[in-house]
Amino acid sequence: MTASSVFTTRLPAVERAAYGRRARTRVPRSEQARFEPGPKRPDPIEVIERQSATRVPELVPIRYGRMLESPFRFYRGAAAIMAADLGAAPSTGLQVQLCGDAHLLNFRLLASPERHLVFDINDFDETLPGPFEWDVKRLATSFVTAGRANGFSRREQDDAVRACLLAYRERMREFAGMRTLDIWYAQDDADRLRKLLASAMDRTARRRTALATARARARTQMQAFEKLTRTTAEGRRITPDPPLITPLGDLRPDPGDDAQEKELQTLLEGYARTLSSERRHLLRHYHLVDIARKVVGVGSVGTRCWILLLLGRDDDDPLLLQAKEAQESVLAAHTGGEHYDNQGRRVVTGQRLIQTTSDIFLGWTHVMGLDGRGRDFYVRQLRDWKGIVQPETMDPALFALFGHLCGASLARAHARSGDPIAIAAYLGRSDRFDRALTAFAQSYADHNERDHEALRAAVRTGRISAEQL
Repeated sequence: MTASSVFTTRLPAVERAAYGRRARTRVPRSEQARFEPGPKRPDPIEVIERQSATRVPELVPIRYGRMLESPFRFYRGAAAIMAADLGAAPSTGLQVQLCGDAHLLNFRLLASPERHLVFDINDFDETLPGPFEWDVKRLATSFVTAGRANGFSRREQDDAVRACLLAYRERMREFAGMRTLDIWYAQDDADRLRKLLASAMDRTARRRTALATARARARTQMQAFEKLTRTTAEGRRITPDPPLITPLGDLRPDPGDDAQEKELQTLLEGYARTLSSERRHLLRHYHLVDIARKVVGVGSVGTRCWILLLLGRDDDDPLLLQAKEAQESVLAAHTGGEHYDNQGRRVVTGQRLIQTTSDIFLGWTHVMGLDGRGRDFYVRQLRDWKGIVQPETMDPALFALFGHLCGASLARAHARSGDPIAIAAYLGRSDRFDRALTAFAQSYADHNERDHEALRAAVRTGRISAEQL
């Protein structure tokens, strides 16, 4: 391997800034406000039906049932629809590793390997390189959609979006002036967040933030272990809760058929080979005792997802892993970018680029299913100090503060994989980009509501079936 195959020629900072400013000729910042779907816009129901065609058939109605509940729930499951809309529009060409589904519920408190709480992006199923503004638009629109669900006024919704965009723009400018390693090491730990926001929060908000941090620290492997397992004559096993959690044994048409169990054992062995040697050594201290299928999320319902219960020294020494099917990113058809021979590897690679600190058990594998079809998976710990936000409990002020946190966190993710100098130059120092995307978010939220109504109509007419649990 030659040096030129490892290192790329880097333009001087002044030329990178000029490149970012030239991107305004391709897409002026004021033009980012526009969302005008053309006559060839795909039928939104057809888009989600195409996704459903590759999923577990009996779980698809649960997916539709969850998306039916509200426009915000629909939005969470409609990343493929928005990807098609964004892909049809002009782009800046300023590339980053996109989250691909950067709505506000995919930002949360997480545990670092050093056992510190950090605030970061958590979901990477759709990650792929693409124009930075796609993530920003999806995040901004999620605040409008969630704000409407809360009954907030138009001004209160816009305040949250503007707080998010201002934080993104100012932090990107901060990263533009930093050394490369300093950008890579930057993170938002919980203590830093409390200090940053203390002056902006009243006593009630500070108390709720401290409570959220405490709850995140309590969401450990042991808490999940106690909640999801029970003691049986054979030892600790996963507690059934069908159809949301279904033990593997209950999915066998023939009780004596262990073919699927062997398939999943192969999954575990293949996954182990993607870990570093010291983490493979750690994994060898555990043995697999039970497997169950789990229904997760909104957008992921119907993809194959397994809980793997492993035990170490005894029944009180657990490791809970989640093996989640990785399908092609919803962005892939609209980027013309990188192609992966394993979609699980795509997810893991993207996560390691975007997150400041990733799960030590993060890996991927490929399994040939009983139906003769190969499927890709990524694997991570099921739960490890995850603090999940509840926007429905927030008042407008706290909602805007959360927007600030998410915008700053997304800027950090983009600066790690993209060119912060070029992006900061495109954004500029004025609020022109912020105003444009605030208008875009309102416009797209209107279309999301119409798409949600189209789903309701499809259920009413019997075009699709929905099951609400």
